[in-house]
Amino acid sequence: ALVNGITEFIDADTEEARLAAERPLHVIEGPLMAGMNVVGDLFGAGKMFLPQVVKSARVMKQAVAGLLPHMEAEKLANAANGIDNGERQTAGKILMATVKGDVHDIGKNIVGVVLACNNYEIIDLGVMVPAAKILQTARDQNVDIIGLSGLITPSLDEMVHMAAEMEREGFDIPLLIGGATTSRVHTAVKIHPRYTKGQTVYVTDASRAVGVVSSLLSNETKGGYVDTVRTEYKKVADAHARSEADKQRLPLAKARANAHRIDWSAYEPPKPSFTGVKVFENWDLTELARYIDWTPFFQTWELKGRYPKILEDEAQGAAARQLFEDAQAMLKQIIAEKWFAPRGVVGFWPANAVGDDIRLFTDEKRSQELATFFTLRQQLTKRDGKANVALADFVAPAECGKPDYIGGFIVTAGIEEVAIAERFERANDDYSSIMVKALADRFAEAFAERMHEKVRKEFWGYASDEALAPDELIGEPYRGIRPAPGYPAQPDHTEKATLFRLLDGERNAGVSLTESYAMWPGSSVSGIYLAHPESYYFGVAKVERDQVEDYARRKAMPLAEVERWLGPILNYVPAHYAEAAE
Repeated sequence: ALVNGITEFIDADTEEARLAAERPLHVIEGPLMAGMNVVGDLFGAGKMFLPQVVKSARVMKQAVAGLLPHMEAEKLANAANGIDNGERQTAGKILMATVKGDVHDIGKNIVGVVLACNNYEIIDLGVMVPAAKILQTARDQNVDIIGLSGLITPSLDEMVHMAAEMEREGFDIPLLIGGATTSRVHTAVKIHPRYTKGQTVYVTDASRAVGVVSSLLSNETKGGYVDTVRTEYKKVADAHARSEADKQRLPLAKARANAHRIDWSAYEPPKPSFTGVKVFENWDLTELARYIDWTPFFQTWELKGRYPKILEDEAQGAAARQLFEDAQAMLKQIIAEKWFAPRGVVGFWPANAVGDDIRLFTDEKRSQELATFFTLRQQLTKRDGKANVALADFVAPAECGKPDYIGGFIVTAGIEEVAIAERFERANDDYSSIMVKALADRFAEAFAERMHEKVRKEFWGYASDEALAPDELIGEPYRGIRPAPGYPAQPDHTEKATLFRLLDGERNAGVSLTESYAMWPGSSVSGIYLAHPESYYFGVAKVERDQVEDYARRKAMPLAEVERWLGPILNYVPAHYAEAAE
């Protein structure tokens, strides 16, 4: 039952095993751990996949929960008689946390489940955890390893800070790094050098976690493993430095001279059907379900491949089909019982570009500024006549005399997912907890897709004759883009503050920003709308000091603060970074 993840008879099976054992603890150390060892071996051999492992872990946790009252009763009786309880031995104690300012935890939770399956004790501090709390807990609990997770780019800098704090406070235990924005290169270049007393290791995904942890906690393998990692990270850092040195970048003035050129004289910017904001509540879940892109859902569960082909994959197909069947069952329940209440807000404003900035106005007179979106420009030297693009290039410049517009949006699956996931966790059902969070993410992205379609066809109306089926929208064959602050076309998360002020995001959509500009609840999406037919997604990539200094002046923000927020894309080492590293 444990290996196959079957919970239907778990209470009866556990009680039968308890009655047959000398002590309740022996059920855990005997059949339950034997079953989890089989699961671990199959997972490590690629014969079992993550959804199946999490299901097996659910059986284990629910069985242990059934044994705990008996173990506690035995403990009290033994204490009264002066008998040693002989506590259960684990393979090690691991503290896990999503770093300060970040609210995303699906990946962290999955890794925690997999490690727990392999007899590691997991202390999970949750999300938005400050470095001081992580380190104090690590010290109080005498943990063997600290694992950090994060999804948004500001979390990368928080991980660097965390490594430096571990060094400063004299820690020497391993530090694991994971999450969607993390990478082996960033770990080797930015985090690893800050923590020399211990070892930082980038963990690609849950399937690698057990091997990494066991290597780090084994007296026989730790030394050789750490030497291998350090040698590898030096090679990675050196290769990265050579690669960046080989890339030629333009001074900001030359990059601007090579901006994307649009013939504005031949274009009339479309006018939205309204300006200001419009609020939407309790959007129909049945409608949104038709817009779900399922490929990222499978990626969340570390099943790699595109939907629907993944369902027929020779190796993963059976696991993918079972996962999809479970997802469809929960999806029906979400819709029927209205688990989520999707909310959103959309706005449009008169706007024109002034240099690399997009200025918004209070009304059509365009005499009073409402706000400014600041954009960043590519500085990498381009070939074949390609432009150095900034988002401002796709908005009519003020000097051309054409009145243009810009839109913005915030959508969320709703705060309800948090309580539902916690309810499953209290029932020792990590599988359903992760499932509901993954589906909430899919609903939020589906809402963003559906809202953008409504903008193109109705609210802005520049593509009223568009006739694309929901599944055709995944490839984004339509006119217009919806770039989000913090993503490649505008890597600065602080631009969300302007968007949220314009849309009054917390009041109108129930979405707030953390100190690192992550959105809460986590299953939320925001961005701006650009309508020009030539607009497209791109990556700003690395930027030079001249642009960062110019950007700081335009934003009226201290240079050091701008450098902190743009840390992952700086092509130089800021003065305050260099001082901190010394």
